[in-house]
Amino acid sequence: MEIPIIMGTETEYGISVKNAREQDPVAASTLVVNAYKTCRGDVPSTATSVTWDYDQESPLMDARGFLAETETPVSEADTSSAVNDILINGGRYYVDHAHPEYCTPECANARDLLLYEKAGELILEVSRRAAERLLLDNQEIIIYKNNTDYKGHSYGAHENYLMSRKVAFDAIVDGLMPFLVTRIIITGSGKVGAENGGQAADYQISQRADFFEKEVGLSTMVNRPLINTRDEPHADDKLYRRLHVIVGDSNMSEFSIYLKAGITSIALQLIEKGVVEKKFNLKDPVAAIKRISRDLSCKEQIELADGQLWSPIEVQRAYLKLAQQHLTPEERTPVVEDVLEKWQFVLDNLEIDPTRLSRYLDWVIKKKLIDAYRKRHGYQGDDAHVRMLDLQYHDIRPDKGLYIRLLKNGHVKRLLSHEEIVHAMRYPPVDTRAYFRGTCLRRFPKHIYSASWNSMIFIGKSGGLDKIMMDRPHFGTQKIVGDLLNNCTAEELVKEIRGNASK
Repeated sequence: MEIPIIMGTETEYGISVKNAREQDPVAASTLVVNAYKTCRGDVPSTATSVTWDYDQESPLMDARGFLAETETPVSEADTSSAVNDILINGGRYYVDHAHPEYCTPECANARDLLLYEKAGELILEVSRRAAERLLLDNQEIIIYKNNTDYKGHSYGAHENYLMSRKVAFDAIVDGLMPFLVTRIIITGSGKVGAENGGQAADYQISQRADFFEKEVGLSTMVNRPLINTRDEPHADDKLYRRLHVIVGDSNMSEFSIYLKAGITSIALQLIEKGVVEKKFNLKDPVAAIKRISRDLSCKEQIELADGQLWSPIEVQRAYLKLAQQHLTPEERTPVVEDVLEKWQFVLDNLEIDPTRLSRYLDWVIKKKLIDAYRKRHGYQGDDAHVRMLDLQYHDIRPDKGLYIRLLKNGHVKRLLSHEEIVHAMRYPPVDTRAYFRGTCLRRFPKHIYSASWNSMIFIGKSGGLDKIMMDRPHFGTQKIVGDLLNNCTAEELVKEIRGNASK
């Protein structure tokens, strides 16, 4: 593969304050994000004086070749995202409209992506506890890692995949649409009831399916598309394209998060190779994702563009087969091999009986809880008590969150140790440019003026500013710059980088 795929996620969390006179999610989110600046161990958790560099932002650039006018906000800098922290693990933590949002650092494989997304959950919980100490004694901050407040609002769990610019966007749409629509049988987080005018349902596979209204488009907040066209690579735009995936659910299950990133990056590799093309194009993708979300057997067939009828399991098996046939030995890293094995395992068990995955996939884990709760108390359909149980599954508080309690008691599959996750709160991945960003913030916080995904601005001795561009996400790794970062001052670092750039 010419350019290895780099991945990351952006997760918006739901937030409320128990016993507050009135709910103000913007104020609550601001309190939580700012509280993390007070949470220090042996090193600062964030670079508190470093601002976000918005110069490289272009959220209105469309992958179809034009600049949009009004579909999305002009700049994040104009929103409450001015409350913004750049983390020493290479990630970003800020207020996005009415939500605290955590962005993982750039990751080179699905396991690292899982690790840093889970680190984000711990960062939110540490922040929540710190912020709660500033409230009245009877008030409590509740944070949910989910996608709906059951009042008609949906918030995102966005994925980002950096791939070769050589792949035409139309080819990505054709190759990825059937994959994303059917992927929910693996990545759905489960949902009680229906929203947004959708067909009634006692339970669905996906929290987000009801909120998608078109196939392709730029917006992420209204008239949502299954495939987003934002063309903002945060890298050299002649080499890279960043695919911004907004169709996924927020997952609690480590297994679901891992597979979501792993199988999607593999699907994109297949598209880069040109082996998917239009083989599985759907007749009506928007209708299909809503229908699949309501079919808990995962076997109901959907119509392809050529009139064939395939189940979502069959579509996913077809992508898996292509991966087994076309990935080279070099591309089949230990993580990729593990993802392929787990992908096969999930599809085999979904075919037999989805309940066999009640330790693995969010939507199946949650359904088992809800079925038992309904039976015990006699509740029907989407009763308010059942919806509350749905919310509690996503509660990040260790003593209240149902998923976390299941995890602690060994009832769901774990892929990571707690120690690994704690380490990822403080240290960046070593094999992407996140290493350079996070390590600089740790070593030289007083010498950095601002930073972004692809730039860092250092403060010189005379007070002048030196901007270092990081347009190659595979550079800035521990292997390339580790010795330099460990053995120089900030001024020497800038001088060395400038010297190498001029050669």
